[in-house]
Amino acid sequence: MTGPHPNGPKPARLTAGRIGLYAFLVVAALFFLLPLYTMVVTSLKSMDEIRLGQIFALPARLDFSAWATAWSGACMGTVCVGIRSGFWNSVAITVPAVVLSVFIGAVNGYALSLWRPRGANLLFGLLMAGGLIPYQIFLYPMVRVMANIELYNSLAGIILVHVIFGLPLVTLLFRNYFVSVPEELCKAARVDGAGFWRIFFEIMLPIAVPMVVVVSMLQFTGIWNDFLLGLVFAGRDNLPMTVQLNNIVNTTMGERTYNVNMAATILTALVPLAIYFLSGRWFVRGIAAGAVKG
Repeated sequence: MTGPHPNGPKPARLTAGRIGLYAFLVVAALFFLLPLYTMVVTSLKSMDEIRLGQIFALPARLDFSAWATAWSGACMGTVCVGIRSGFWNSVAITVPAVVLSVFIGAVNGYALSLWRPRGANLLFGLLMAGGLIPYQIFLYPMVRVMANIELYNSLAGIILVHVIFGLPLVTLLFRNYFVSVPEELCKAARVDGAGFWRIFFEIMLPIAVPMVVVVSMLQFTGIWNDFLLGLVFAGRDNLPMTVQLNNIVNTTMGERTYNVNMAATILTALVPLAIYFLSGRWFVRGIAAGAVKG
């Protein structure tokens, strides 16, 4: 019987540092998973079982009625239509806002990658700083502007607001990505007679697919989870899911149904979670490909 090859991989040793790392990861996982567990089990209990106060106990009998009520029957004041309309409003807001901001940001990023004046790093640093300014500062001027162009309290208005606030960061991310593409590739295309748009659509955009995935996920998550801009600019007929969730949870009419509130909360978060789970591999690949490098 022969022992392990002297040049083979060494078995991992269980050191104090490794034990501490595993302990930290377990605690961090519990910190984030425990609230989710509580929400799920509460949404599957009846109100009689919830009143027993056993918050971490599994439901005695699975009851999905709270999910059906949250979707189509939960009350916002005296109106009991559930969160379903908010879901479709969020889809109508998020999808075009993501498509427009990613496309315009990609075009801007490509154009700026070709423009490299003296002091460009300072200029793009200021652009990044501008994108990180809290948008609450711009709320009142934006309300006045949107009212003057007759887009306030409209679907087109809230889409435009999300595109405007997303463009600085999206543009900078695409610009940083396109800068890393060798200049010789574009020069060779120009020699073959390709112009700005042909190079962009046939060369740069296919190269930037990992980057498109990263930016789309960031934009989708940010817009879907937005509350303040939707509340201020969308109008009563276009309120997104987050605003309607707030109205359901904070309604003062009738009994406070915690199982319905938890189900509505999970339904609101389900779409971004599903996108991250399904596209997480592409997200990591985009980051590794240099999506956020300068």
